[in-house]
Amino acid sequence: MLANDTFLRALKRAPTDYTPVWIMRQAGRYLPEYNETRARAGHFLALMKNPDYATEVTLQPLARFPLDAAILFSDILTVPDAMGLGLTFNAGSGPRFAHPVRDEADIARLKAPMIDPALRYVTDAIRQIRQALSDAKGVQRAPLIGFSGSPWTLACYMVEGGRCDDFRWIKSMLYARPDLVQRILDLNTRAVADYLNAQIDAGVHALMIFDTWGGVLAHRAFQRFSLAPIARVIARVRASRADAHIPIIVFTKGGGLWLEALAASGADALGVDWTVDLTAARQRIGKQLALQGNLDPAVLLAPPDIIRTEVRAALDAYGPHPGHIFNLGHGILPCTPPHHVAEMVEEVHTYSRALRQRTSESDPFYSA
Repeated sequence: MLANDTFLRALKRAPTDYTPVWIMRQAGRYLPEYNETRARAGHFLALMKNPDYATEVTLQPLARFPLDAAILFSDILTVPDAMGLGLTFNAGSGPRFAHPVRDEADIARLKAPMIDPALRYVTDAIRQIRQALSDAKGVQRAPLIGFSGSPWTLACYMVEGGRCDDFRWIKSMLYARPDLVQRILDLNTRAVADYLNAQIDAGVHALMIFDTWGGVLAHRAFQRFSLAPIARVIARVRASRADAHIPIIVFTKGGGLWLEALAASGADALGVDWTVDLTAARQRIGKQLALQGNLDPAVLLAPPDIIRTEVRAALDAYGPHPGHIFNLGHGILPCTPPHHVAEMVEEVHTYSRALRQRTSESDPFYSA
């Protein structure tokens, strides 16, 4: 039971009273309370792997802002970390793997992780968050989103060993030994599907697949190495969930060129970054799938009146039609003032209500 199911109804392209909003990386460094909790934990991995801390951090943005969904506090690199690649997070350089996968012998040693016990801290956190979101009658105030990195995005980190600008190692392997990349992707596909199914079993209401690095690929390479594994993940999840349809959002950063292909992946919604025009995106695929996005995160560094203007422009671009979830075009920047986030959330709710009201008064039978 949900006190607020607006986000889930929007995913189904059902009419809603207003446009729901949540924020990628909404639990993060822009919030002082997050930084305090992280300091208590000692370091990022200790924060992420402790279900009590993960629950606390997941709920922090909902205590500040009237957001329409919570998203599990975790990281996309949990799966390769569970494969024993030695994940660390270093200040200033981000995630690093002590044992990157760069040759045939490395790949032969890879094994898909056992979700329990290797990733039990994630499913334990989901159960705790669900409980914390519930009132005495068991009614939850908002749905909970689970997530994973896409098989390709995980492969990028596994081969590069961390963040990278030119993707030298993974792209060299892709062109010289595509069979090796395919082996990694096949393993990741199975692992990601198992991981997402475990999150469903633990109680998430929706899932998101972050294809952060799909946009770095050439057209044919994207179809084979990014899109095809995503479609296989979704198919595996669907095949094992005949009893219930859990909505899945796919977000490919830089994927505006491939919206039609992504729409055929089996997803219920596509996230789009700020390079995509929402009017054109809706015309291209918006009558098949919901759309999520797509304010430039840098807008939240501008004065409040500019934030409100840009929010209205994004809402106008999609229109009052069903199937829009407001979000940023990528993760929120750590330097974002929290009160600017409050301005954005308030404007999304207020203006989208007014937009629907004006439309219903002028044309009560407007088409979805």
